[in-house]
Amino acid sequence: MSQRIIYLDGNYVREEEAKISVFDHGVLYGDGVFEGIRVYNGRVFKCEEHINRLYNAAKAIMLEIPMSKEEMTEVLLETCRRNQIKDGYVRLVITRGKGDLGLNPVSCKVASVFCIAGSITLYADEMYIKGMPIITAVQRRNKATIVDPQIKSLNYLNNILAKIEANRAGVPEALMLNHDGVVAECTGDNIFIVKDNVIYTPPIYIGILDGITRNTVIELAKELGYEVKESEFTLFNVYSADECFLTGTAAEAIPVTNVDGRIIGNGEAGPVTTRLLEAFKAYANNNGRDIY
Repeated sequence: MSQRIIYLDGNYVREEEAKISVFDHGVLYGDGVFEGIRVYNGRVFKCEEHINRLYNAAKAIMLEIPMSKEEMTEVLLETCRRNQIKDGYVRLVITRGKGDLGLNPVSCKVASVFCIAGSITLYADEMYIKGMPIITAVQRRNKATIVDPQIKSLNYLNNILAKIEANRAGVPEALMLNHDGVVAECTGDNIFIVKDNVIYTPPIYIGILDGITRNTVIELAKELGYEVKESEFTLFNVYSADECFLTGTAAEAIPVTNVDGRIIGNGEAGPVTTRLLEAFKAYANNNGRDIY
């Protein structure tokens, strides 16, 4: 494969030439926003939704993106074209830009924009069939009154600390609770449980990312005739659920069959989960913004 081409501040450069300043506030302070986006069959999945979320997050932290949504979309598409991406993963990143060593963002005159198109694999293929074990992290999810989890910022330390707990426990993922002990989300995925054929997922207001894959699965589930409730629940409800699964752009949709040593359901991907996974794959492979 030829060397990857990166979009960086108005230019398409080879990977080895894609460099930003050590004074960039994205590096120094995690000051910026990003989006992870999937490509299926030569189409960008949920392109408009991802671009809108990127700009909404930037607005929330008062970060001015130096191009329009239409221009940003073209950057995304052209980066895919130059890397001949038909099935893959794209990362769009906006940093506050080059400033000084001080905290004040006023020193950053122009935001930096870069786009990477490639691939990503989070979990082994067999986990999408057999399910995976997860643990509950001691680390709590950020409060919306501190850094709202709806802001997909470059500061992912909260999530990384929980991920370290998962690594130390020898499992792929960690579930995070909010400060009230209510189930929020995993380090990089939203969570769903199934009980008596009803699907439950935490509401946005408790402190989770408004997941694009999450919203797609909710829509598909309703189209298939399932009742979906966005409501608060605790670990008790997870442990006693008939089924559990996670959703995310990189993870897509994956079953969970063990939480904190408790077997979920019969220890295999359940019928509701399996049906939704199939529905999501079919939908994702046939919908999106054409690249070519």
